[in-house]
Amino acid sequence: MSFSMQVKDELVKTEYENLCCKKSLFYGMCIFGKSFSENSVSLQTENENIAELFKNLLTELFNIRCVVKKSPRGRNITVSAAEKHDAAKLFKSFGHGGFASLKINHSNFDCEKCVNAFMAGAFLSCGTISAPEKDYHLEFTVPYLNLSKSLLTLIEEMELKPKYTYRHGYNVVYFKESEAIEDCLYLMGASDAMFEMMNIKIVKDFRNMANRKANCETANINRMVNAASAHLKAIEKIWNIKGRDYLPENLQMLAEIRYNNTDLSLSELAQMCSPPLSRSGVNHRLKKIIEIAEEL
Repeated sequence: MSFSMQVKDELVKTEYENLCCKKSLFYGMCIFGKSFSENSVSLQTENENIAELFKNLLTELFNIRCVVKKSPRGRNITVSAAEKHDAAKLFKSFGHGGFASLKINHSNFDCEKCVNAFMAGAFLSCGTISAPEKDYHLEFTVPYLNLSKSLLTLIEEMELKPKYTYRHGYNVVYFKESEAIEDCLYLMGASDAMFEMMNIKIVKDFRNMANRKANCETANINRMVNAASAHLKAIEKIWNIKGRDYLPENLQMLAEIRYNNTDLSLSELAQMCSPPLSRSGVNHRLKKIIEIAEEL
């Protein structure tokens, strides 16, 4: 089961204490469904539970008979008001009429939780969410521009910050930030999905941190190996051309220590010197040895 399907199944099972919230849920499913007008009210989905919920709410709230049709291959399910006059009745009951541009009618929200229920209905009709293991993305795909702007404004009033884009003929209201998606899931009532997403995010953060640490350690080792290789080549060149006694005494001591301890860091080499040197002091002397070798 996809994460998007998991979220929708959780929203379908949500129970509402107030009738107004249940009506707001249904309003969100209707206005973002396949059609919502005086001539037709219908919802198309691949999820049988969503289709069943739409059918039950249509009967319970408005006592309207519905028609359920499946596509030839059974992939899509369309639930609609059986009669045209029932569609007109339903359309007007939500405060819509005529051919005015379709926008969200806020008068349908009677309590503070109604907007959350409405958002859940909208997501059931036109929402999707990516698996958090792969990406952070939640979106509402809306066919009408003014309706998408109305949704954008509503979400902003909920103190969330959605984004908008136009893609393949559809208006898309979406979130990309994990925190915003978690807040949206919580407001819609998908708290289980929210906690699962947070857990996945924690695991990803730890894994990324471990990878960064490993990469950093690997890079440090590579730098140390490359530096040690340059030191050894310079020391061998000097010894082969001029002999072991060519370097000044302070450089000769460090050359012997470095040549016999190829895997030690500069700080560790500094402690082996007599008297002990600072790391920068060792680095300076080794650079001097390389310069002498380059001059030969």
